[in-house]
Amino acid sequence: MTIRTVGVLGCGLMGSGIAQVSAVAGYDVIVRDLDEAVLARGRAAIERSLAKFVEKGKLEAAAQDAALRRLRSTTALEDLRSCDLIIEAVTEELELKNRLWTALDRLCPPEVLFASNTSSLSIMAMARSTGRPDRFLGLHFFNPVPLMPLVEVVRTVATAAAPLALAMEFVARLGKQPIAAKDTAGFIVNLLLIPYLLDAVRAVERGVASVPDIDAGMQLGCGHPMGPLTLLDFVGLDTSLKVGEILYEEFREPRYAPPPLLKRMVLAGWHGKKTGKGFYDYSVDPPAVTPL
Repeated sequence: MTIRTVGVLGCGLMGSGIAQVSAVAGYDVIVRDLDEAVLARGRAAIERSLAKFVEKGKLEAAAQDAALRRLRSTTALEDLRSCDLIIEAVTEELELKNRLWTALDRLCPPEVLFASNTSSLSIMAMARSTGRPDRFLGLHFFNPVPLMPLVEVVRTVATAAAPLALAMEFVARLGKQPIAAKDTAGFIVNLLLIPYLLDAVRAVERGVASVPDIDAGMQLGCGHPMGPLTLLDFVGLDTSLKVGEILYEEFREPRYAPPPLLKRMVLAGWHGKKTGKGFYDYSVDPPAVTPL
């Protein structure tokens, strides 16, 4: 089987990024979302992103135009039936994802490959909602998709060898580095990253040091590109809380349990950079430390 047309479910931050890199790599792309306004915002974000690549000399203007011509959007789920690969990038709610997968399973020919961009949910829990668990896997991209070079290719106990190889080839054609992971909560990156981030929150709770000093300690002492609390703000406190809860549910180990401070900040609507406030306040320049 050859992948020529890629379907993307969801046109938010991750979905639009996946659509962009797929179109730049030469694939025809159909992006589906429920709302025309969301699709329009996603298209505008892709256009801005591509323009920056052209401005920096990392993409030819002709390649930009060609990529945009390959992009099509729709609100109709049935328009994805002509795709060879469908990548889902909707809200991290298993029930919602499974409703979409069940519907697509009825619509699409049996050879179509299904992949979820979930960061923490069980791939097998989605695959079982279809009649093609052998052609179902995870493709976990990282934010921002056009810049981050890694994709976790996640196989379940039921994923067949040929679809897995096809997915690895697809990721490589995007110019990304595929790494193979088993279908376990958190896969590779979040399994190791989330305890580190949660420990940084616990250090704030215990008064070990200030927010900027904890960040500086890990940035300058360990060579990390940014400190853990800045990274939490970038990833999203709500996202990190959700992933921590899923990991704790899976493993029942205290290191995965989200600390009370993180829960309270999310309840306050402080989700990090995307809401303007997290461990730092982004309403001022440079960002100031949020009093906690």
